[in-house]
Amino acid sequence: MRLPIRLLINLYLVMIPVLALWAALFYFAMVDEINDEADDSLEDYAELIIIRHLAGQELPSLNNGSNNSYRLRPVDSLYVAERPRLQFHDEDVYISEKGEAEPARVLTMLFRDKVGKWFELQVFTPTFEKADLKETILGWIIFLCVALLVVGIGLTMLVFRRAMRPFYALLRWIDRYLPGQQVEPLPNDTNITEFRRLNEAAEQMAHRAEALYESQKQFIGNASHELQTPLAVLGNRLEWMLNSLHLDEEQMAEVIRMLDTQRHLVRLNRNLLLLTKIDNQQFPECSRVELVTMIRRELEMLSEIYEEREIRCTSQLPDRFEVEMNESLASILVTNLLRNAYLHSDRGAEVTISLSGRTLTVENDGSAPLDGSRIFERFYQGAKREGSTGLGLALVRAVAERYGLTVQYDFVDSRHRFRVTWPSGRVA
Repeated sequence: MRLPIRLLINLYLVMIPVLALWAALFYFAMVDEINDEADDSLEDYAELIIIRHLAGQELPSLNNGSNNSYRLRPVDSLYVAERPRLQFHDEDVYISEKGEAEPARVLTMLFRDKVGKWFELQVFTPTFEKADLKETILGWIIFLCVALLVVGIGLTMLVFRRAMRPFYALLRWIDRYLPGQQVEPLPNDTNITEFRRLNEAAEQMAHRAEALYESQKQFIGNASHELQTPLAVLGNRLEWMLNSLHLDEEQMAEVIRMLDTQRHLVRLNRNLLLLTKIDNQQFPECSRVELVTMIRRELEMLSEIYEEREIRCTSQLPDRFEVEMNESLASILVTNLLRNAYLHSDRGAEVTISLSGRTLTVENDGSAPLDGSRIFERFYQGAKREGSTGLGLALVRAVAERYGLTVQYDFVDSRHRFRVTWPSGRVA
């Protein structure tokens, strides 16, 4: 959810109860004010009737054209003792002229005449329909909410977008930043102190991350390069021991295991050095690379290497497929994808390679899916296999990131499926 929408929702969650409370207070204040005016009018009218009654004058006609009407009747002392002398209340009063009951404000007053006789005077005046008033206020409150919502969305989006322009510029800058590339200067032309500090902190963090990244790449590259010579010397000495010394069967088996470990270290070191070179962008040159020939050549070699495991391979390849890439990196991509499929296939399994459109698909049989979120991480291996360094798919991802390729992994119908898709700009 976007920040302006979240702000509007929070604003309305606060505003709606406030408006509801305001509507309730407004309603009761209006009713109280109207009742005060009606009560004053009723008291004046009642006072007129009592004065005329006590003076023995003619009382006003019930239909004298005014909004007020009254009812006067004698009562006994017991009735008076049980009731207040003055009382205001609301009730529905039947209007004979209209033939229906109407809401009215009623004043009930008890008084005595000169001889001590008690009378009850009820004075009525028509008033408003409270239900209609509630509906009117509710309707206007709903209209106000909708109007505020529409106006609020427009004003919030306009003001927010203008005020948050430096923030969106920072987001675009972060999206463009990639480790290993030169850090672009971040525009910091805002007058808002918080945004200026945020931009400065982001730029400083990027420079620190870049320094650490370069230090890490340099360390890996230097370490891999320095390991090449001692590993080669170690391999030569082990081979010399096998060829020159008179070893018994147990000693020879131990030396062979040591030689296998040395070869594994050589492959691991070579792959680490390749990753460092790719990260350092040491393969800048590009040319037209014909992938179909490269794939077929690699398949022939893998078929010979894994012949004893009876792995079946089927391929659906076009006559030609040319891409704009560095030839060495294209070879690394194809080789590691195909070797991964063969290496992690059991005896008698089937490997399928297809190239359709701009997508290369490599499939092999499997018993369980791999962790798709980690399969391309360095040194991650779902199931440890002899000869695997855990860097093959990491190299695939590094090459893909170098050229903007899309790499996907799926597990469908008990088969591992890797797909590499070239962007249209990379297809020759």
